[in-house]
Amino acid sequence: MSESVAEKKYLGISVNEGVTAWHMSTFYLTCVATILLGTFINAFQPFLFNEMMHIPTAEQGVVSGKLNFWGEMAIIGSVGVWGALSDKLGRRLIMVLGFLLVAVAMYLYPQAETVNELVLYRIIYGLGIASATCMIVTLLADYAKDINRGKAAGLQGVCNGIGAVIALFVLLRLPAVFQLQGMTAFDAGNLTYLLVAGFAVAVGLLSVRGLKARPVATQTDKQSVLSMMADGVKAAREPGIALAYGAAFVSRANLTIVGAFMTLWLSHYGTEEAGMSAADALKKAGIIVAIAQSVALFGAPLFGILTDKLNRVTALLIALFITFIGYCSTYLISDPFGSGMMVVVVLIGLSEIGAIITSGVLISQQTPEQNRGAVIGIFNLCGAIGILVSSVAGGYLYDHWDQSGPFVFVGCCGLIVFIWGLVVKNRIVPLNQQ
Repeated sequence: MSESVAEKKYLGISVNEGVTAWHMSTFYLTCVATILLGTFINAFQPFLFNEMMHIPTAEQGVVSGKLNFWGEMAIIGSVGVWGALSDKLGRRLIMVLGFLLVAVAMYLYPQAETVNELVLYRIIYGLGIASATCMIVTLLADYAKDINRGKAAGLQGVCNGIGAVIALFVLLRLPAVFQLQGMTAFDAGNLTYLLVAGFAVAVGLLSVRGLKARPVATQTDKQSVLSMMADGVKAAREPGIALAYGAAFVSRANLTIVGAFMTLWLSHYGTEEAGMSAADALKKAGIIVAIAQSVALFGAPLFGILTDKLNRVTALLIALFITFIGYCSTYLISDPFGSGMMVVVVLIGLSEIGAIITSGVLISQQTPEQNRGAVIGIFNLCGAIGILVSSVAGGYLYDHWDQSGPFVFVGCCGLIVFIWGLVVKNRIVPLNQQ
């Protein structure tokens, strides 16, 4: 096999002309890094609040909500801009800027003396992670040929799982390791943040050499960023792109609800209903959430293959239907530590990864190369709005209706987009067949 032919395949994935194994390997490293950084910043917050900033426990919920809100607002406000800029300046530059901004935020986080300072640093983080996340979806479309984008997205899902596992089982343990060596809690936490910041810088620098260079100039160079963002919104006139935008809302809401409310619900049940200590209830909740995430990790290749074998809309509809069944079934659960919950969390894990992969492959299939960044920027914007809306609506339903309320809300959103998909399915023509 000649070198030119060999370069067109990467782990069985057909890649576009000019894309090398080095480009693909760097891309998948950025996938691992992005999820690792996103998981770490939230998971490490209890240590920051308790051991470094000494924020009273009664105030930590409000502070956490404030940080999440402003971080999400930064993402909503910037992700469309990053997408359009990537069409003008190239994906590589925007990806590198994203990792550098995250590194700055990680360096500054432990230096914060007030909550308002922390909010400012969280906004910087939000700008950076929005850039990196947007570029990952865009690069997947740039690098993998349409015939194998499902498989490429499945491998991306596996990388996401690896990043989350490293953050949870390696990075979160570093302070304890450093304290055993005689460091104070503050110094141990500060060193952990510095190491994570250094990792973000390293990945950013590697991206300079490892990601594909910007292609030759196109007509987008003459367009303003606002005009390109408007084109991304107008692209929703195409039914496949509009459906993908709706699916992005659901797929991001999936992830948010599990992270924000699953452990809360299970811990509350353990202490209030099952007579457990707070530590035992949290441990039990962690096991159940880990089952959902493990299913998502192992389900990623399954949905990747499924998305390549079936019509992309059909694959998305399957994921959305699983979302509806899995999330709405939580309303029927009276004992969240029982066997019925195990079935539900398996469905939730499948729906999490299924909706992410199938919506991402659909938007890649329907988006022309010349304004791909702008369109995928709006796709990610819809996902960010899904996170914000589901967080607010889920919190209200959790407090005022039922602890399964946040999950039922997402399940109903999945049903709405599922019905929408059934209505427009026959009107969606793959871009390469238009």
